[in-house]
Amino acid sequence: MDQLTHTATGLFLSRAGLDRLTPHAGPILMLAANMPDIDVVMGFGGALDYLNYHRHLTHSLVMLPIVALLPLLVARIFARQPLRWPGAYLISVIGVASHLALDSTNIYGVRLLLPFSARWFHLDITTVIDVWIWTAILLALAAPLISRLVSSEIGAKTRGESARRFAVAALAFLLLYNCGHAVLHARAVATLDARIYQGSPPSRVAAFPDPINPWRFTGLVETRDFASLHDLDLRAGFDPNAGHIFYKPEPSPAIDAARRTPTFRDFLRFSQYPFWRVQPAIEPEGGFTVEAMDLRFGSPQQPGFLAGAVLTSRLDVVRTWFTFGAAKPR
Repeated sequence: MDQLTHTATGLFLSRAGLDRLTPHAGPILMLAANMPDIDVVMGFGGALDYLNYHRHLTHSLVMLPIVALLPLLVARIFARQPLRWPGAYLISVIGVASHLALDSTNIYGVRLLLPFSARWFHLDITTVIDVWIWTAILLALAAPLISRLVSSEIGAKTRGESARRFAVAALAFLLLYNCGHAVLHARAVATLDARIYQGSPPSRVAAFPDPINPWRFTGLVETRDFASLHDLDLRAGFDPNAGHIFYKPEPSPAIDAARRTPTFRDFLRFSQYPFWRVQPAIEPEGGFTVEAMDLRFGSPQQPGFLAGAVLTSRLDVVRTWFTFGAAKPR
């Protein structure tokens, strides 16, 4: 999820009652709720390093107890009051765990079992930035301030109770919203899986949430010969013939050669729904351009995460690249 959601979750956890466990609980929880994302520094090494190492070990269950120590070190350096170390460590663990839980809800996913397994866990029930979660967060942040302005006679204790109530309400909304969207997601997947597409049964289906409308999903259907993308609204009928169909290329030596390159190996470890495309290259003459894109983040017309390679007619690799946007010019 985004940093606003992580930070607000840490703050609300503190206001909901964890602030009783140690001084400076709020800053500790907000730091802990963001700490796994320290791996973004790997982005300075380039897009492929970011792909490899973002949501890597700092997002694993094995490293959770160690990552939870870092907010305590920061708090100890800047805090004037001593920490209650058992309580401080406990809430830091809870803050880091909240980060992993939230990241597992979206389509990007998280590798919880590193270093033993590189499997990605992704529930596909939220987008990385969810406007309804943002709305609940902003309301829970603004409501105590508005309440304070409306009644200047409210004491400090009452103000604290107001903030606590809205924090509990925001956390409850977050839980219920994700549970409700999980139910809608399961219904979307079942709808996609129950149809026949161009005379072929699906070999795999997936549903990716709309950033605004909880009842709408982008449906992905894979058959042996093609992949298709569908605009699925659970409140309306679903026509399996209304999707955008993209035919898969035949297996080829050019794809096999690209697959063996480090760029494609790294990309395919990340990509959950790869789609391949092979085209003649402008240069060198008689060569090939091979691309693989992840259909979670775009379509063949507008790819998101994409790996590419240019090969000669003899299948020697001239160059490779990875981008978070459109394909590199050939």
